[in-house]
Amino acid sequence: MKWAFLVIVAFALAISPAAAAVALAMAANRPASASPQSFEGVVSDGMCGKKHMVAGKTDAECTSICVKANSPYALVVGDKVYTLSGAQGELQKLAGQRVRVIGDVNGKTIAVSSVTEAASH
Repeated sequence: MKWAFLVIVAFALAISPAAAAVALAMAANRPASASPQSFEGVVSDGMCGKKHMVAGKTDAECTSICVKANSPYALVVGDKVYTLSGAQGELQKLAGQRVRVIGDVNGKTIAVSSVTEAASH
């Protein structure tokens, strides 16, 4: 019985440095958790982006039509277009308007934490 205990202790001590090294390597390769960022732009849709295509409709109306056709909401910031996830109700109300979005960015997608109408310049 004492022998089995010693084997377990020896095994635990032998793998502890290896386990710690693996954990450190995994932590080094993992991207740091993203902190929310702030963006200011115009609420659009992923299909139209910067230029709306439904003739005779406002930007807000075109955005609503495209979103109903399963295009995601998007945020146009200068020349960049980000897909927006979350806050669908607020985005619907603010379609075609200049807004301030706070959220986590992953590639070209912003997970929206909050969206508010942007202050006038």
